[in-house]
Amino acid sequence: MDDNSLLFLGIGTLLAVASGVGQVLKRRAGGAPNAVIDNLNARINAWWVMVAVIGIAFWLGHTAVILLFYLVSFFALREFMTLTPTRRSDYPALVAAFYLVLPLQYLLIGISWYGLFSIFIPVYVFLLLPILASLGGDTTHFLERASKVQWGLMIAVFCVSHVPALLTLQIPGFEGRNLLLIAWLVMVVQLSDVLQYVCGKLWGRRKIAPNLSPSKTVEGFVGGVALATLLGAVLCWITPFGFWQAAAIALCINLLGFFGGLVMSAIKRDRGVKDWGHMIEGHGGMLDRLDSVCFAAPIFFHIVRFWWA
Repeated sequence: MDDNSLLFLGIGTLLAVASGVGQVLKRRAGGAPNAVIDNLNARINAWWVMVAVIGIAFWLGHTAVILLFYLVSFFALREFMTLTPTRRSDYPALVAAFYLVLPLQYLLIGISWYGLFSIFIPVYVFLLLPILASLGGDTTHFLERASKVQWGLMIAVFCVSHVPALLTLQIPGFEGRNLLLIAWLVMVVQLSDVLQYVCGKLWGRRKIAPNLSPSKTVEGFVGGVALATLLGAVLCWITPFGFWQAAAIALCINLLGFFGGLVMSAIKRDRGVKDWGHMIEGHGGMLDRLDSVCFAAPIFFHIVRFWWA
């Protein structure tokens, strides 16, 4: 059995245990509606679906993984733009964002053109989109509107695209195993979110950012990041990192993930909503599930590229 199969077997076992715990908690509650337990079971069921989709993409190969994250970026960008008001003169920029920039960014990853992939959105698209928006002659809140489109592309497309971009790295002694880097990144950052939630529910007392995310606590943050960092170190066998290297990188991306969640929560509070959408039961929208990955992925990619590739 290869490393991919062992990893997904382990994840499946963990989810099976979580499902069992969720059902036991539901029975102990007498089957009556319980917001916390029902939300927990909805999250677990959604994780089964997400793991299955990622597993199928891994099984199909690199092209399928790139296409999967292309779709993830598409839905994430749609959620971002849905919550940001636009005007008729913004339509050319929005059309370019969805039907030109998004596919081109993933095409550049597909052909492993790092030199252009890394600057396409931050440089060329950064200049192109306000030009397109200005052609309509509408100056009402122009700076705010242009910034929203650019922020959406940076978060939902540029940052997220660094996850499949890990497939382009040539790492000596790690050939043919880059999918495991994606698995390690996503698993460590996502489990940090889960463990922060669990630790916060069990021991949380002091709010860490009550105006941005009332559910986040100091105890949940410390416990979740520490446990996820330990997990990342233990899983060093699926990476090119040593134990302490994996621990240091896991700590870095977990901290980035936490602060990314705060930033995205600030945007949601500014727009007056709790979730980015309702696409994933128990999790909200695509961006609700990806907010931490958005901030962690680019830094993780460049750490690996600079030190290992």
